[in-house]
Amino acid sequence: MIAIVGGGPGGLTLARILHVHGLDAIVYERDAAEGARSQGSMLDLHTDSGQAALRAAGLEQEFLAAARREGQDHRILDHTGNLLYQEDTPDDAPMLRPEIDRADLRDLLLRSLPPRTVRWGSVFTHADGQVLHFADGSTATCDLLVGADGANSRVRPMLTGTEPAYQGKVVVQGAIHDADRTAPELAAMVGRGNYWVFGPDRMLGAQRNGNGVVQVSISIQGPADVDPAAVTNLPADWAPQFRRLLAACDEPFVVRPAYLLPIGLRWPRRSGVTLLGDAAHLMPSHGEGANQAMLDAVELGLAIAAHRDDLDAALEQYETAMYARTTEVAERSAMVAELMSGPDAAQKVLRFFGGADAVVD
Repeated sequence: MIAIVGGGPGGLTLARILHVHGLDAIVYERDAAEGARSQGSMLDLHTDSGQAALRAAGLEQEFLAAARREGQDHRILDHTGNLLYQEDTPDDAPMLRPEIDRADLRDLLLRSLPPRTVRWGSVFTHADGQVLHFADGSTATCDLLVGADGANSRVRPMLTGTEPAYQGKVVVQGAIHDADRTAPELAAMVGRGNYWVFGPDRMLGAQRNGNGVVQVSISIQGPADVDPAAVTNLPADWAPQFRRLLAACDEPFVVRPAYLLPIGLRWPRRSGVTLLGDAAHLMPSHGEGANQAMLDAVELGLAIAAHRDDLDAALEQYETAMYARTTEVAERSAMVAELMSGPDAAQKVLRFFGGADAVVD
């Protein structure tokens, strides 16, 4: 039996790949039930990673039916309200990086699994060998334990003492629910996809979700325990519409400090245990996390299917390839993070999107 700790995109994709290949897996998820909490913002799944994973899982058509092509729209402004760049997605544009609500992706993956594959309310605490222990006192056994349990993984300490380190940036997040009804002017301003505003010391972002919610965030350099009010109280030179956007948020702002694992992290191979996704290679959140987790899941699942009688050989194949791939991706993500920081971030981002021709006069 293969035990997967964590029911996010990576863990569920692995369970689906194993199921397709006739292998049993159980996903232990700490959420009490499928709808126990909000799944957050949108994900843009790339053709060569997240979408490739869904093709391997036999779920491409279901994904394309749920994804939002128009979510690829992009607007970039400066803090005074000047529009610097706009990209509107044609109705016949290729689905290169369409957006999908995290909840919709989770539902799609859950529906593809046999009943009782996911054991809700299972809070993993530790393992003794191949015996898993949970917070309610229950135990389970497995042949392979896969930590797909994110940044604060409880499986990771079985392989390495390295923990994520704070990177000096925090993201303060809020949301406007039923935005077309409650704040139609602001919803139109944000548009159908991503909306970025660059200021001298912080970046404001907004994103339309498929469920009518507009997610709003501000990222800024500062201490991890920053007061949200200090971040959302914009400097005087910011245009008033951005204050209105923040004021329209109808739930408390949440502070999310940015923690990262060292690029190229490896661990001594251990029989019967491995990691995928953020548990293995937590990197800047610029569109790669879920994509790489899902690609990890496919590569691990296929390695297990090819070496179902020799799981050590499966881990050798998977981990070697995963280290090389995700190190390269993490290096690119770090470059994007640097691109989007500093007082000249808007100019750097514009050059990235197409140089002077991208600027709207």
